[in-house]
Amino acid sequence: MTIDHDRRAVEETIAALVRAWAAHDDQAYAAQFTADATYVTWVGTRYQGRADIAGSHRVLWQRFLKGSTLADEITDVRFTGPDTAIVTSRGEVQRGRPGKLGKIQTYVLVREPGGRWLIAAFQNTKHRALAEAVSFRFAPGLRPTA
Repeated sequence: MTIDHDRRAVEETIAALVRAWAAHDDQAYAAQFTADATYVTWVGTRYQGRADIAGSHRVLWQRFLKGSTLADEITDVRFTGPDTAIVTSRGEVQRGRPGKLGKIQTYVLVREPGGRWLIAAFQNTKHRALAEAVSFRFAPGLRPTA
């Protein structure tokens, strides 16, 4: 396999996640994760494993996130070994027309036997632009160089 092929496969896993969200298909959503995946929401709730991920999303789509879609724009894919990738992205849960992507996600993907890439860990953080700007203003050394 080539890096380009692996990158496309990793990107397809994230795209399948977005499609499963749009369909509100908890099983298809959870199928993009390893059996023992760790999933941390932007409010700090930690789920462990596919059953937890599927169950929580089933409830979210029935209640708080009914009718929502997921926007996810990959900003970086970095391979740390032949079978491990770290993906960062900007995203947002949306209703209606697309808006600002106000969250930052980190995914750790692993290549499973057979070649399929699955998400082993996910962390979602709400971007606090005002707090970030204030911290950079008073402590410029905090500003990322990249």
